[in-house]
Formats: sequence, C-alpha cells, structure tokens
Amino acid sequence: MPKSDYLKPGDADFSAQMTLFKNNIGDYVATFGLAPAQVTGQANDAAYLAYVLAMQDIFSKAGQQWTAFKNAIRDGGGAGTPPVPPTPPAAVTPVAPGIERRFRELVRMIKAHPAYTTAIGEILGIEGVQTAPPPLADFQPEISLELRGGQVFIRWGWGGKGVFLKAIEIEVDRGSGFQFLTIDTTPNYTDTATLPATAAVWKYRAIYRDGEGRVGQWSAVVSITVAA
Repeated sequence: MPKSDYLKPGDADFSAQMTLFKNNIGDYVATFGLAPAQVTGQANDAAYLAYVLAMQDIFSKAGQQWTAFKNAIRDGGGAGTPPVPPTPPAAVTPVAPGIERRFRELVRMIKAHPAYTTAIGEILGIEGVQTAPPPLADFQPEISLELRGGQVFIRWGWGGKGVFLKAIEIEVDRGSGFQFLTIDTTPNYTDTATLPATAAVWKYRAIYRDGEGRVGQWSAVVSITVAA
C-alpha cells in the first residue's frame, strides 16, 4: 500500500516534525555517520522555524488587537485603552532560507543508508502514512488529442491518483478496430505513426494499469481527423 509524503504540509505540523527529528536524531548520529554540522544545522533550522512561527502568531494577534483599537478610537466604543505591546520570544540563531529543502536532503541521505529501517523512520517522524486507494473499479482516465508537427499528440494525466498507478495503456483504431499502441508511464504520448495520404479518422482510448495489470474503466473514445 503506497504512503503519503512524509513531510507535513502545514506550517505548525512541519515545525513539530522538525522538532521531533531534532529531539530524536541524537541516538542515530553514529548509525548514519552524520557530521556534527548536519545535526547542528537541522537543530538550528528547527529552532528558527519555531521562532518565526511564534513571532508570526504573536504579531498577527497584536495586529488584530490594534485594528480593533483603531476602529474603536475612530468610530467610538470600547474603553479606549491601547493594547499592551507583545513580548517576543527569546531570539535564536537565524538560518538561511530553504529549511524544507535542507531537511529533505538530510532525510534522503538517511533513508538511503543501509542501516535505515521503517521503525527508525517512525521514531524520527519521517515515514509517511499508508494511503488506502479509492475503489480501483472507479478509475477512468481522460485523454484528448491534437496534431503536432504531423503527429497525433495524446494528452493524459493521472487524475490525482498517480500514487496508486504505474502506467496507462493506449489503444488506437485506424479503421480496422482497436489495436494496442503503447504502455506509457509518463503523462502525454506522441503517436509517431505516419499520417495517411487521404483524410481519415483515428480513434483512441486508454485504461490505467497498476503493478498487476489493467484497473478501472476504459476512457471515453476520442477521435481526430488526420491527413498527410
């Protein structure tokens, strides 16, 4: 069963993930042969991200309070007492932009190490959550066609289900019934067949494939008029 991206998308969740990693990586420094600078760098990144988020929250709330005070001063109402200026958290070592990129690079190195295990990854907070696929019978690709440089360009995509799929199978009917054209693993495909001398209608259809074979339903049949 595929897993979601291990990196937490929300700012607060990502900050918590960085802190969890910082707190637990010490037990595995020797295991993965990490340099002191790598450990210190990640710790500084975690601390500075938490600091920036705390500052953002404090001054966002302060801004709301001052906006309410400004409205009261202008329009009336309220006690007319200005908000108390916020107290910022203690400053920490600043870091350069790119915290997420640096974290991904460090995690990539750790996961490539022979000593890495899923159990260690869960302790460090760098394992994604197993994602249950939606009903495979409902999977149905959408394709469209256009002529590009004398060839038929077939546009297709994963429809947001790429994590559950491996490829797409495309068939073509050039007038004698549908025949196998290709199994493609990267969205969009160019049919390199030579166009006919006289106008003809070519039809295409496609179906997704997972690691075992076809899944879901054939796409709607789409057609295009071609001629050399």
